[in-house]
Amino acid sequence: MNDFPRWRYWLVGIAMLLGLLYAAPNAFPPQPAVQISANHDAKLDEALKQQVAADLDKAKIPFQDITIQNERMLIRFANTEVQLRGSDSLRLALGDDYTVALNLATTVPAWLQKLGGRSMPLGLDLQGGVHFLMSVDQDAVLKKQQQRYLDDIRSTLRKQNIAFDAVSLSGDGVQAIFKTGDARDKAMTAIGTDATDLDMTESRTPGGGYALIAKIKTSVISKLAQAAISQNVTTLRNRVNALGVSEPLIQQQGENHIVVELPGVQDTAEAKRALGATATLEYHADDPNVSVAEAVRTGDVPPDDRLYYMKDGTPVVLKKRVIVSGDELVSATSGVDPQTGQPQASVELNSAGAAKMLDFTTENVGKHMGVVYIETTPVVKMVDGKEVHSTKTTETVLNNAVIQGVFGKKFQTTGLTTQEAQNLALMLRSGSLAAPMNIVQQSVIGPSLGQDNIKAGERAVILGLALVLLAAAIYYRLFGIVADIALTFNLLILIAVMSAIGVTLTMPGIAGIVLTLGMSIDANVLICERIREELRNGSTPLASIRAGYEKAWSVILDANVTHLLAALGLVTVGSGAIKGFGITLGIGILTSLFTSVTMTHAFTALLHSRRKKYTTLWV
Repeated sequence: MNDFPRWRYWLVGIAMLLGLLYAAPNAFPPQPAVQISANHDAKLDEALKQQVAADLDKAKIPFQDITIQNERMLIRFANTEVQLRGSDSLRLALGDDYTVALNLATTVPAWLQKLGGRSMPLGLDLQGGVHFLMSVDQDAVLKKQQQRYLDDIRSTLRKQNIAFDAVSLSGDGVQAIFKTGDARDKAMTAIGTDATDLDMTESRTPGGGYALIAKIKTSVISKLAQAAISQNVTTLRNRVNALGVSEPLIQQQGENHIVVELPGVQDTAEAKRALGATATLEYHADDPNVSVAEAVRTGDVPPDDRLYYMKDGTPVVLKKRVIVSGDELVSATSGVDPQTGQPQASVELNSAGAAKMLDFTTENVGKHMGVVYIETTPVVKMVDGKEVHSTKTTETVLNNAVIQGVFGKKFQTTGLTTQEAQNLALMLRSGSLAAPMNIVQQSVIGPSLGQDNIKAGERAVILGLALVLLAAAIYYRLFGIVADIALTFNLLILIAVMSAIGVTLTMPGIAGIVLTLGMSIDANVLICERIREELRNGSTPLASIRAGYEKAWSVILDANVTHLLAALGLVTVGSGAIKGFGITLGIGILTSLFTSVTMTHAFTALLHSRRKKYTTLWV
């Protein structure tokens, strides 16, 4: 048995040590907590920390700890009952300047976290939370795209100096009416060059005019519908991040539905608020002829103007007429001004918005233009035991800067902090949903149900593991005990790998773990039976061990490869519970190959390497 390489002993030892180390965080259950994040210009500092502590003490709500990290404040509580009371109290005390949400705080020791140790996040079926089924309005997608084409076609005709009588929506397309056939032909050429997604047909109107009907291609409509679903999924995922939810599930279901599952969240009102929030920008001209101080003092503002306030509370009077609105934004990115080094949000407009911005800036160089940030959030209140839905709109002037030069399609918005520029770009880029959505189904899974599932899963794993360990030890004696040790470490290494890569543990995942434990012992059964066969054929004990591992390896590899292909199929094609089961099964197959063959071989070689002669084996 001296032919077993020494480096494999080191490999097995390191794997055992890492398995114990990275599986250990799962022995520290998460603690109920309340998370506070700042909105707008609110600050998370020591003053807020003292205020939160005072508010909780005043309400006689005991808490264990308050920490600030990663721009979030976390207040830990002893149990979920106190957590819910603390959440309600802080939401009333802090108002709209802060977002208060339920969360779970890790209790893993700091030294273990520094080494990358973390516990597996729990899924909705284990941790509890909220489930939403949201329907996407596909008709709104088509109408929104029609309006864009209408604006672009009208802009193109004006740019090319092509006279037209009217441009309006018609069916699933846009209709333009001209006085002459020549004008219609020129329009068809100009529009066809700019818009390749349209099918154009000619017709005559009852009044004798020449009509051009541009319809959106069927293939384009299908792509728009799918793109709307994808953008809404991305938007919802970005918004859920504000709740601090661990491992949310947000995915498409069917052709026009999206499933949103938020583990650990029992506050449906807060979840709806985050999912339904929107943000946009509006650009307004500044009115230099109005005394701002007088307007603030008397409240007397010209009918075409409106009084706004900037982030620092400075008042400003802007024209009501909107130069460009958020509907005309194409994209937004955050960055740094190369000249000043100040954070900025770069904005790109569509053709209609670019034309309007170009016209305005051409005539108003040297004058001020205000950038108004508008955020709309749903508000859910309980009135007489029923949910009452409304919305709250907050309008803030980001800056009121001087127009330094003429610009149109692309320009920058400054006067922001780095975080504000990133948040603004994110909200502009994905803050508005591509299509409206309605919540058609919602449910709340209580944490007690999750605890019952966790306990049932733990009992299943322990019972399955115990029965397998007992059967192997009785039937294969010493080799069975070696297989039992390897099987135990297989479970530890499997949990360690799942924790390290952040696999969410669900009930199907627990089923995959139990199945892995049952399957992994098969390899040791094959090895032991091969060793028995060699002994019956007259081989020496040491030769039987060597031949048993060598001859069983090909069969073990073939069996596990077929299992692994099945697991890959579940992961690739499946979703939700099926995908979770496939991921756990796939990882378990890989860890089983290592522990049932390499680890048991190392133990066996170590036990039998000191003696050269054996008359029998405990197998």
